[in-house]
Order: sequence, then C-alpha cells, then structure tokens
Amino acid sequence: MSATGHTARTALEAVLHGPGAAEEISLRHRPLDPLTSGSALVRVEATGVSFAEQQMRRGKYYDQPPFPFVPGYDLVGRVEEVGPGTDPSLLGRRVAALTKTGGWADRVVLPAAGLVPVPDGLDPAVAEAAVVNGVTAYRMLHRLARVERGDTVVVLGANGGVGSLLVQMARRTGATVIGTASARHLEAVRGLGAHAVDRRAPDLYARIRELAPEGVAAVFDHVGGPGIADSFRLLAPGGTLVSYGTASTRDVEGDARMPVLALFGRLLLWNALPNRRGAHFFDLWQGHRSPDRYRRLLAEDLGAVFALLAEGAIAPPVAARIPLEEIGRAVSLAESGTVVGKVVVVPGARD
Repeated sequence: MSATGHTARTALEAVLHGPGAAEEISLRHRPLDPLTSGSALVRVEATGVSFAEQQMRRGKYYDQPPFPFVPGYDLVGRVEEVGPGTDPSLLGRRVAALTKTGGWADRVVLPAAGLVPVPDGLDPAVAEAAVVNGVTAYRMLHRLARVERGDTVVVLGANGGVGSLLVQMARRTGATVIGTASARHLEAVRGLGAHAVDRRAPDLYARIRELAPEGVAAVFDHVGGPGIADSFRLLAPGGTLVSYGTASTRDVEGDARMPVLALFGRLLLWNALPNRRGAHFFDLWQGHRSPDRYRRLLAEDLGAVFALLAEGAIAPPVAARIPLEEIGRAVSLAESGTVVGKVVVVPGARD
C-alpha cells in the first residue's frame, strides 16, 4: 500500500536491554508511525546474527547505541508500503539493506534509497547470509587487498560467515587459499577449496609457513589481539594484512574501545615502517558521511555479490534458520563455535 492510504502497522522487535545472557533478550510489539517521504516499510523475511551483534550483547561493539536498542545488522524482505513521493514500483519487491541496528524485527521502516534489489529466485535466507558477510568479503578481497590469480592468501576463521565467502571468492579469482578453523570444521573448509589448518594447533603459523614458504599476498584476520603480529609476519613483500575484527577480546572485561584502539595503533606503526607490507583495518561504514556515494557503492558491491550468488559461483552456508520468537536460541547457537556459516533469523508470517 502506498502512503496515500496509510494502514496501522505494528512491528515485533527483539530488544537488548543491557549486557546479559542471550536468554534475556526480550520481544516487544511497537506501533509504527506513518511513513514519511522517501521511506519504505519492509516486511522482513530474513535477518541474522553476526559477530557485531555478539559484541553488542556484551556492550563491546565500538560505536553501538546505548541500551536498550534493537540489534540487527542486515536484512532481506519485501517492500510492503512506501511513503509519499517514493517510487511506487518498489511495492512488492524483494530487497536487502544494511541497517547496522534495527534488523531484528518482522517489519522495519527504512530509507528507500538504501534498498538494494535481490534477484528473483534467490532464497531470502541464503541472500541474507550474503549481505553484510558478502559485501565485507568482496570489498576486502577486491577493493582493499586486490587479490589476483596466482596469489596465496590466508583466511582465519574460514568456516565463518565472512570467512567462508572469502574462501569462495578468492578461489573464484584464481587464488590459493589457506584457511584456519576448529578441527570439527576442517573438512567443511576443505570442501570450499582451501588448504585447512587447525586453528588450535600449537604450531599453527609454522604450518601455514610450510604451505607458503615465500609468504602470502594477503591475510584476512578477524581475531585481533596479540596474534595479529603473527598474521603480519606471514606476508610476503608487497603483501596486505586486512584486520576486520577483534574476536579474541569479545569476552575481555573493560572498555570496549581499548582493544580496537590498540589494534589501530599497531597497524599504523606497521604502515610507518619501511617493510613493503601493508596493514589495514576494514571499516564497512567508511564513507557513510557521503550518503549518496555510499549508497551507490553499496548497490554496486552488493549487486556484484548477488550476481555471484545467482550464477552459483558462491554459496553462503546457512547454519540454521530460527524464528524471531526464539532469538535467544539463535544468538546462543551463533556464539557456540559449533556451526559453519551464518545463523539466520526468520520472522514468522503475521497479519
């Protein structure tokens, strides 16, 4: 329905009230205000649990909003209503959006300009698993590290939502991939086409150097912490370290900003040294202060990811599909370390 005839709507949302157990996440029904110009009401078909939400639950995400708030980094859904002056052709279309917060709901009001079309025929849960994870992997691989055919790269956490897509995209580019994972996930990582190494092996980095004695073109490291130095030492001259998280400090007490600032300082130091190696922190939201340019780039990159998905070149693993009403179970599973790929939250149909 367009804004010419507003219908009263409510949203079912999952709310974080403060740091606490996953089971303490609550649900609420919230009335939605009438749509304004340029906005669209999206009925959510799939959202997900990313590492960012795991940090937010602990109050550890670098720039999260104050509690209480609704998490949810990304979503896929259908446009159910548009505001005045908004393109009416959006009605009924399946779209994807990066939200950073607010996606854990069955209905979300979003700026129409930030919606990216999802190709027909894609499973919404599979498409959702390729939104934030796919754009992150695509940009790190192609825009930051600029991996080429014949390169060798290392992907830490190659069984994860981002890591599994990094492996697939790098292999499609023609690169050799060394992927780390827990022992239970090594076979899955091999199935993606990577050389799999047990991340808990005491000689982990020695094993990687055996596979790439001349060094590697890129290391993608979501772990951070002291081990980031070992990742940097794996690089060949001209290589690039891409850091995109601080998983090792997720459960460390104290100021959430300190591990990130310490990591920034180390990366800056390495870049200042005459070592012919680069070290970068990937920021998905870089450039967001220029909204029009950011949206154009997002549409381009997410469009490229969806094209790969539609042609079968990548297949983001969906670890589980869990109803929004069981959000606590979804979060616990995502944090368990037992799954390959992304836990997707699927809101139930509502009238």
